[in-house]
Amino acid sequence: MVHMKVRGVALDQQMNPVVLLVDQAETMALPIWIGQAEATAIAMQLQGVKPPRPMTHDLLRAVLKSLSASVTRIVVTDVKDSTYFAEIHIATNGTPLVIDSRPSDAIALALRSEAPIFVTPQVAEQAITLKKPLDEEMEEFKKFLEKVKPSDFKGTVH
Repeated sequence: MVHMKVRGVALDQQMNPVVLLVDQAETMALPIWIGQAEATAIAMQLQGVKPPRPMTHDLLRAVLKSLSASVTRIVVTDVKDSTYFAEIHIATNGTPLVIDSRPSDAIALALRSEAPIFVTPQVAEQAITLKKPLDEEMEEFKKFLEKVKPSDFKGTVH
């Protein structure tokens, strides 16, 4: 598995939100198109914005904590017919649980839980190889997003 981190959330040319995962060495980037609500939840967490009331992912984290459970990691496991799949790995009283999830929800929960994010080698094959420093690549990626739509990719929908 490849350990990833969230680099940010952006909008493509059609104003669809995209979460950008990068590997730890920042040599590859994986764009995943997500819903607006999840994009907002991810962006707020990345920016350290605390809502006045718990959002859905905050609520889920609080429920897990009250049940003495914790998110140990999330894994983006597969992409089929332009849809990504993920799993949330949870430990509760020493018992591991694996829950099916959309990547966007799993990522939002991982950020709130400070849990690591992984992708399988199969999913990593969908990534874009970065050949320049990430900041330069991000500028090019933003320009790229202005020109593409989700259907241009093999696996693009959450």
